[in-house]
Amino acid sequence: MLDLAYVRGNLPEVEAALRRRNADPAALLGDFAAIDSARREAITAVEQLKAKRNRLSEEIGKLKRTGGDASALTEEVRALREESESLEAAATAHDAKLRNILEAIPNIPDASVPDGKDETGNKLEKSWGEPKALAHAKPHWEIGEALGVLDFQRAAKISGSRFVVQVGAGARLERALANFMLDLHINEHGYTEVMPPVMVNSQSLFGTGQLPKFAEDLFHCDDKGAYVPGELQDNDHWLIPTAEVPVTNLYRDETIELNPTISYCAYTPCFRSEAGSYGRDVRGMIRQHQFQKVELVKFTTPDNSMAELDKLTLNAEAVLEKLGLPYRRMLLCTGDMGFGSMKTYDLEVWLPSQNTYREISSCSNMGSFQARRANIRYRPAGQKKTEYVHTLNGSGLAVGRTYLAILENYLQEDGSVRVPDVLVPYMGGLTVITKQAGL
Repeated sequence: MLDLAYVRGNLPEVEAALRRRNADPAALLGDFAAIDSARREAITAVEQLKAKRNRLSEEIGKLKRTGGDASALTEEVRALREESESLEAAATAHDAKLRNILEAIPNIPDASVPDGKDETGNKLEKSWGEPKALAHAKPHWEIGEALGVLDFQRAAKISGSRFVVQVGAGARLERALANFMLDLHINEHGYTEVMPPVMVNSQSLFGTGQLPKFAEDLFHCDDKGAYVPGELQDNDHWLIPTAEVPVTNLYRDETIELNPTISYCAYTPCFRSEAGSYGRDVRGMIRQHQFQKVELVKFTTPDNSMAELDKLTLNAEAVLEKLGLPYRRMLLCTGDMGFGSMKTYDLEVWLPSQNTYREISSCSNMGSFQARRANIRYRPAGQKKTEYVHTLNGSGLAVGRTYLAILENYLQEDGSVRVPDVLVPYMGGLTVITKQAGL
């Protein structure tokens, strides 16, 4: 969320930033200037009326001490109090309108972010590895089903579409990937592992920016009743779309110590309704309702956040490089960035069956956008006043998408899949996944 004072003092810049994001400033800002002006006028009038009431109260006190008639002044004070209450109610109503406007405004893109309408405007920043056009390439679902390690039909029977059951060596590969990623980030990259709840309240989802705008993309539990748009609760429950939500909210409503960065990693299941992806990636594991992910989250100072974004992105890239998976890094343009991001790099892994790259990680600097919503502050050295921290997050990596990339890139001509060298110890020494009985 943007700061009210910033929007008020930089309205033309905010409008220009919204146009960079291909948004309509008039639709998002509405009557911001008029509402803000009316709010401030009401607050000023309340203060003036309060001062006048105080003066009259002093005169009433003097009259009572000298035996004078204070009835007229008392009636005037009563009328002033009623007028003040009416103005305070108006100021509160204006406050609510301004907050609704601010909640709907996306983050301001960093100056280094290229302008663009959609993914075609993204900028290639780096390529690693040699993409292979395998003559025997197959989509991962065919590979997994043939090997007996993936079962989509039984998953659909028990849960519906966009789920999978992993079996035997397939289940072990998922676990191996998660453990490998965690060990790498903890032991080599300096992250502290946390295991957060996978159900959060609506206050937490507001803090990271999923609510109220993206409610339809989430799974809400009805144990506390239906979700009422605009109402944030402390005791309702939602399934997390990413560990970014609970980990970022660890410090909601707190002032924390930064020296200058706190780095966490978390392995959790993630749940997404995929409401906006009807008909896309229906088969396979690319776009599922439930998947596992290792998430990286950082809290840092404003002057350090862009450097930390580069570090976080390199940490995610290290996973792909150690696995020997070809990938590229894309700097997202203004039209393809997430709602709360000021700058985002997407990592895209090569999939031989599609002869193209597909997203496997999104690494973002959110600036103070989330911290202002979640009220996460720090106190700069030598200063009394606190400031909002900068938050960053990224997949390090999405385990399911890494899994399918291994199936496709390490597919051998006989239909078996070679296990990447770094995963062999995590697979109990298994070097090749061959056909198994399945379920």
